[in-house]
Amino acid sequence: MATQPTGLADWLDYQQRVHPRAIELGLERVREVWHRLGAPAPAPLVITVGGTNGKGSTVAFLEAMLAADGRRVGAYTSPHLLHYNERVRVAGTDVDDAALTDAFERIEAARLGATGDAAATIALTYFEYGTLAALWIFAHAGLDVAVLEVGLGGRLDAVNLVDADASIVTTVDLDHQDWLGDDRDSIGREKAGIFRAGRPAIIAEADPPAALLAEAGRIGADLRRAGRDYAYEVDADGAWRWRSGAAALALPPPGLSAPCQHANAAGAIAVLHALRGRLGWNPAAISRGVADARVGARLQRFSGEPELVVDVAHNPQAAGVLAQWLRRTPSRGRTLAVFGALADKDVRGIVRAVARQVDRWYPAGLDRDSPRGLDAHALAGLLADVDDGHLASASADVEAALAAACVDARPGDRVLAFGSFFVAAAALQFAARR
Repeated sequence: MATQPTGLADWLDYQQRVHPRAIELGLERVREVWHRLGAPAPAPLVITVGGTNGKGSTVAFLEAMLAADGRRVGAYTSPHLLHYNERVRVAGTDVDDAALTDAFERIEAARLGATGDAAATIALTYFEYGTLAALWIFAHAGLDVAVLEVGLGGRLDAVNLVDADASIVTTVDLDHQDWLGDDRDSIGREKAGIFRAGRPAIIAEADPPAALLAEAGRIGADLRRAGRDYAYEVDADGAWRWRSGAAALALPPPGLSAPCQHANAAGAIAVLHALRGRLGWNPAAISRGVADARVGARLQRFSGEPELVVDVAHNPQAAGVLAQWLRRTPSRGRTLAVFGALADKDVRGIVRAVARQVDRWYPAGLDRDSPRGLDAHALAGLLADVDDGHLASASADVEAALAAACVDARPGDRVLAFGSFFVAAAALQFAARR
């Protein structure tokens, strides 16, 4: 490399250019760089969170519960919404640019090797740089616990180079089929790769695919399943109870509002229950964490006329949860949906899942945001296949689609912005300006 990047923006731009592929699954390369860095443990105790949907929320619940118990927690999540720094948090605070650039400099030196010989150079993807940076920062942050979110799949994801003390798979559904397989069994088998022999492995999925269970058994993980090893019941007001054997908790409504959040919180509690021999068992901290957990763009609501609701539902399973919330939370008027998606997503499946709760669609192009983004014309065509009668004019980007929906809104209407994280990010910026 002739000139090394300087600021964070330069480093991120460089990382997107240095590897010929955006995604290259496999642990050999990233593990070798980690060993060149000395392979320091990110924390005395590590929890890995995988699954199709619910990962970010489950990380948020774990982070809040552990923090309420006085633990110093590091949390690694992806993707980010507004700022890259959101991906790496220490004690509830996003790390600063200096910490990230220092980590990237060390990773780059290790990647190139001591001699700088081309034969010793190891290629890394954008996500692998970020994962190694998070692990390096955590290893030097004096943590009690590190909570790591899997980026894609599990078995071959860079996060899986760390042997977690406990792991959880939240849900299993069709997504990233080009990489993980085209059925739930194939995807479940890949996600089970984060489990370790003899260590707690929580499955929060109510109806897990057989291959996920079989692979957990083959690995020899200490399996804890929702509905078998722990359970929960929800009251009409959202208060609920969690139990596992002799342990029972009465809990407040989750701070996150989607119908799936009781399941996500219950899975997080099951992780802490499995680790109680090392962490203790603090019902008051768990209760506080359930209520305090926050994460952006998960049915995040902004008051005003019209009300704006932002969500990252980007596959049919997540869209089904969104539809359930819309049914339970009717607006006084119509629901106007600003929607954008990446080309590898099941757009028709997403639209079918939520179409009955949407009165008008405002397709937004994402081709300016990502090489994988669908342009407005292509997206409108896919929407028309499912719900042609409720389609507004397509907009080149999310900003324009939001502006069009707000102009069309009548008193009592709400605007729903959902789909890709790019849609959510633009909607959060729109809300801040509004």
